Amino acid sequence: MTSSHEPWWAGGVLYQVYPRSFADSNGDGVGDLVGLRGRLDYLHWLGVDGIWLNPTFPSPNRDWGYDVSDYLDVHPDLGTLEDLDALIAAAGELGIRVLLDLVPAHTSDQHQWFIESRSSRQSDRRPFYIWRDEADEQESVFGGRAWSYDEPTGQYYHHLFLPEQPDLNWMQPAVRDAFEEILRFWFDRGVAGFRIDVVHELVKDPPSRPNRTEIHKVLRRWRSLAGGYEPERLLVGETWVMDLEELARFYGRDDELHLALNFPFMFAGFEATALADVVERTEAVLPLAALPVWALSNHDVVRFPTRMCDEDDVKIRTALLALLALRGTSVLYYGDELGMRQVEIPTDRALDVHGRDGARTPMPWGDVEWRNPWLPLGANVATVAEQRGAPGSVLSFCRDAIALRRGREDLVSGGYTPLAGDTGVWAWRRGSTTGIALNLTDSAASVPFEGKVLLSTRGRDDPSRLEPWEGVVVALT
Repeated sequence: MTSSHEPWWAGGVLYQVYPRSFADSNGDGVGDLVGLRGRLDYLHWLGVDGIWLNPTFPSPNRDWGYDVSDYLDVHPDLGTLEDLDALIAAAGELGIRVLLDLVPAHTSDQHQWFIESRSSRQSDRRPFYIWRDEADEQESVFGGRAWSYDEPTGQYYHHLFLPEQPDLNWMQPAVRDAFEEILRFWFDRGVAGFRIDVVHELVKDPPSRPNRTEIHKVLRRWRSLAGGYEPERLLVGETWVMDLEELARFYGRDDELHLALNFPFMFAGFEATALADVVERTEAVLPLAALPVWALSNHDVVRFPTRMCDEDDVKIRTALLALLALRGTSVLYYGDELGMRQVEIPTDRALDVHGRDGARTPMPWGDVEWRNPWLPLGANVATVAEQRGAPGSVLSFCRDAIALRRGREDLVSGGYTPLAGDTGVWAWRRGSTTGIALNLTDSAASVPFEGKVLLSTRGRDDPSRLEPWEGVVVALT
């Protein structure tokens, strides 16, 4: 629940869906929008407030949707515009909002803009991309030079990622105007907002570095556009910066991003001092009206149960409690609620150019089997069907934690106040009546406050003692 004056995402839970791997409606081995619509009852049961879909646009899939060839349609593997409209409508009936993944920094080399841009130096689309007579030695994110030579026109074009992902020239007003039309197109169809890819690298001038001043100008225009809709559309930025003060600047003066993803938190490691430090420094630097947003996994990194928790369900439940008990908005990556592990991908099944397939494998439903899935189905975690009926499962715990969060005002809108505890214990208070303590060690520890246990990762109700790797939520007395 949120107060009537707060936006729906304040204290909310977003659920990131990798559409190709979530639910397959037609047995072709690729998840699709119709399949996702058929699983909305599960997401409603889980208790999420919104879903963020990894790219749904048409794409040659050199970078699996992050090389967009058309911003105003749906990839045929995933369905049709009508399927997306139906998904948004069905989700809305359940109180679930739908966010899309916008990729504004670059397009596919198969996008009509780039086809026209490389057709001639005199093309009206030429300025849409970054062209130079000479190239520097800048490296691309995926290896190799960040410049490719285009022989027909005798110039180099810039690409921070693959050569098939030419970078747009955001110093051009026509590019900015084109994307505002793209935003309006989707907002008018009922899309609740966007997760914005690589927003911290959006404007490159010169191409070797981002132009932060111009990036912030773009975001202010987008925020104004989003604020013209009722309800206001949500802008979530992929702000992959490790400096928290720099991260905070992407909120502007409550006039840029609504939420900026916090990668220092994701990579802090499962250790009390490190996590507490990131959270406290984030709270200290955020503008007064800003809300933090927290995630442990996504489609680009090793899943948190493998990366942080040694694939131990006891630790996984505690990590989920940390994620869901902090102030702000929490993001679950599909399968996080199951404790879904990273999957080892055989060499002959590998598809992604950057080796990220193991975090993108099909959702293990258990009630319906995947047939010839596009990536191997992992066998290292219990299925939804197995966990949904098991009181002690990771899934059942995650649902309980979300329900407690939704039903307790302190956990929706209460502030974050750090508390002292034993070595290795991370403790804080939400609002005035709720305490959270996590023992992130192999030894027992004491709870640094008194009260009634509302939730324990080990299913216990002892308000004075924490078992190794146990987390508790306590109603303070």
